[in-house]
Amino acid sequence: MKLLPPAPLGQTPVRAMTIAGTDSGGGAGVAADLRTMALAGVHGCVAVTAVTVQNTLGVSGVHTIPPETVAGQIRTVVTDIGIGAAKTGMLATGAIIDAIVDVAAEVGIGRDRPIPLVVDPVCASMHGHQLLATEAMDSLRERLIPIATVVTPNLDEVALITGITVVDQDSQRAAAIELHSMGAQWALVKGGHLRSSPFSPDLLYDGETFLELDHERIDTPHDHGAGDTLASAMCCALAHGLSVPDALRFAKDWVTESIRWSYPLGAGHGPVNPLWRVSEPLPD
Repeated sequence: MKLLPPAPLGQTPVRAMTIAGTDSGGGAGVAADLRTMALAGVHGCVAVTAVTVQNTLGVSGVHTIPPETVAGQIRTVVTDIGIGAAKTGMLATGAIIDAIVDVAAEVGIGRDRPIPLVVDPVCASMHGHQLLATEAMDSLRERLIPIATVVTPNLDEVALITGITVVDQDSQRAAAIELHSMGAQWALVKGGHLRSSPFSPDLLYDGETFLELDHERIDTPHDHGAGDTLASAMCCALAHGLSVPDALRFAKDWVTESIRWSYPLGAGHGPVNPLWRVSEPLPD
């Protein structure tokens, strides 16, 4: 795979921001985002939305950050350091989503603005623990998705957001059309959970054209943080100025290798592993 060009040592690298929650087990959330950003040669900035009590077996507690503090983190970074792209992950509440949307308009984040935005609509953990309040779904649909440069739900999230259960290519296309109709510039329906396919089929749609990307399906129970890793890899590529389709191609290659080299951790699901970048480098 082709990697993103690194900044020469001593020079300021490309910057990106993750707006997401923590995972105390280090497998997902801002930990996963910052791992990918660093290994992709991008300086990662953070706006923490929530602190979770979490390990490989699940989430046992969530503490949300005040919405004004979330917005303040974004504002103070963008107006000083500057970023080339941003991504969202776990946002927890409607009030936090509203604060993010408002500050995004203020500092130029979102579709048709200078700073592209990847929206990873995290609704629940892989263990089924709800990570987005029920009342926040309207804010997600009506306020955040409409400012997304690209929205990247998995199939469970697609069903919650659109009401469409994806079981095959036709329903995957229907879901992409519905997501795009909510206002996102590009809609990505990830197919990693589409077990009817021998591959991992992702579908990207811009309102006119469908782009289908198939990658090998890797048989492993250790896939914690895969969605965060793909979205943050897309964010890095967009910060470098790549188009959304090219950013997806880069991110899909990146997360496939991260899943290939995933590792066991604790007593539950281990994380995907972007450390392949330094321990198992691939030829261009």
